[in-house]
Amino acid sequence: MTVSAPLLPAVARPAPEHRSWLSSDHCAGPVLDLLDGLGWPVVDTPEANIHSTSPDGRVYVGWLPEDPDAWKRDIVWQVRVQPSDGAPWVQEFGPYTPSEAVAGFLTALIASPGR
Repeated sequence: MTVSAPLLPAVARPAPEHRSWLSSDHCAGPVLDLLDGLGWPVVDTPEANIHSTSPDGRVYVGWLPEDPDAWKRDIVWQVRVQPSDGAPWVQEFGPYTPSEAVAGFLTALIASPGR
């Protein structure tokens, strides 16, 4: 089948300067801003790790830049979920995952409470 060029969708190519968020700056800011906006309590440790749990206690978010066990596994973010009617699960993100991506994951998770 041959399709003429005007009928094909245009490919969107953002300018490279608009993709700076694709590389990690090793900053927890976007996730912490999200958790703060949700009203989740945030606790930081003397070692500079940060822990937060949803008000219902079913979701835990940890930023673990100084946790030796996390570094051995090459992670800095850990999200643990305890569904009310299912098996618990964990999602971990490595040191080069942008915080914006982790915040996007959490946003999608929170926006779908029935899943």
